[in-house]
Amino acid sequence: MSELSANTETMTAYMARFRDGGILNRIGGQDVPGSLGTFDNASPVDESHICTVARGGAEDMDKAARAAAAAFPAWRDLPAAERKKILIRIAEGIEARAEEIAFCESWDTGQALRFMSKAAIRGAENFRYFADQVTSARDGKQLRSPTLMNLTTRVPIGPVGVITPWNTPFMLSTWKIAPALAAGCTVVHKPAELSPVSARILMEIAEEAGLPPGVWNLVNGFGEEAGKALCEHPDIKALAFVGESSTGSLIQKQGAGTLKRVHLELGGKNPVVVFDDADLDRALDAVIFMIYSINGERCTSSSRLLVQDTIREEFEARLVERVNNIKVGHPLDPETVIGPMIGEEHFAKVTSYFDIAQEDGATIAAGGTRVGDRGYFLRPTLFTGAHNRMRIAQEEIFGPVLTSIPFSTEEEALEIANDTAYGLTGYLWTSDLTRALRFTDKLEAGMIWVNSENVRHLPTPFGGVKASGIGRDGGEWSFDFYMEQKHVGLALGDHKIPRLGV
Repeated sequence: MSELSANTETMTAYMARFRDGGILNRIGGQDVPGSLGTFDNASPVDESHICTVARGGAEDMDKAARAAAAAFPAWRDLPAAERKKILIRIAEGIEARAEEIAFCESWDTGQALRFMSKAAIRGAENFRYFADQVTSARDGKQLRSPTLMNLTTRVPIGPVGVITPWNTPFMLSTWKIAPALAAGCTVVHKPAELSPVSARILMEIAEEAGLPPGVWNLVNGFGEEAGKALCEHPDIKALAFVGESSTGSLIQKQGAGTLKRVHLELGGKNPVVVFDDADLDRALDAVIFMIYSINGERCTSSSRLLVQDTIREEFEARLVERVNNIKVGHPLDPETVIGPMIGEEHFAKVTSYFDIAQEDGATIAAGGTRVGDRGYFLRPTLFTGAHNRMRIAQEEIFGPVLTSIPFSTEEEALEIANDTAYGLTGYLWTSDLTRALRFTDKLEAGMIWVNSENVRHLPTPFGGVKASGIGRDGGEWSFDFYMEQKHVGLALGDHKIPRLGV
């Protein structure tokens, strides 16, 4: 039996219970059918049916928000050491079911198994990291003034809404939910309708780890129904969202009526800038990895290659050769790098840029074609002969598609890099330290890597500027979002108080 056949059998066994029983909402520790019925979930690999999923709406979100509100006081007041133990047990549960999570997510999203196996483990690392922060999360400062001892502390904001996307949904769910629980908040989670499976597994792991009923509630559904109701519910005090910039704008509007705090992790059109003094072998590896791994379906992908004109011809030639060697195929095949796009609508969006590129005058140097007639597979694609005003250089394609743009000087490279509505990440390749310092200081991006691909370090702030988002994840920055600052001033003595009306 081939490794692909064995992996397919393993996946089928893991998925059997979802196929037979479907996915229900989980509210207050109870399975609850969707008030709007169900919707079908299909695999992008072969368009086959995976399971039915509860279709939640305003009624379901009201129940979930009320359950989160009811559970909040007890969870907030649970000793930090006890909350820490639960988060550690969740991490252990993720590790114990890492294979199941990886196989299910690979089939549900089309992502290659080689990447999903790592995503599950990183999810466990998120819970372990924030478990370690629980006991100090509410610590503050002592700020003495002439008349007062001023103390600060942090308290959890209350029930929060978490809306997660369909690309690496398991890992991104842990990024949001782990710090929320560590802070003492309760959660209502709405996963993306295109990838609901791993969210259900994560919920089961949490409850098996001893998380009390109602602390974490799961409601599936569509954005205009379940998502809108979550954003507008008065019991939800904050919203954490990962997804498209246009959707983030809508979520901010929907939460405005109840003055919700929002954290928006949105799109990007991220530049990777390669100067002629860079280590070109390593730069080539990083450029390829950051756009063609995870199917190109990630916000931090380096989708614009800015390459100095003195090395452009050589670099693009090497790039074409490498891109044409990338294996497209079944995501459960260990050799596969690129699986199918998440669904028909997204596939149509990504492939539409093939015509757009040519109409604008760019060249398809590699890829630009569909693979097979079932599923949503396409070849990794490279556009050359482009300039930064083209749509392929300005719009987030969110697929395995790279646009190469030449530049001549450092000033021109910076101008091109910043000339976009987005500002999530930037990548810089140069051996000139002073150039790196100059460039990163003026590059409009929330996160920048120099001579490196994206290497996530959990204590560091994750987030973007401009249309790429509001707020930061990671370390203390997560607690700044999920907690409120409180100040208490204690008089040091009988200082003079103004006497009015004497």
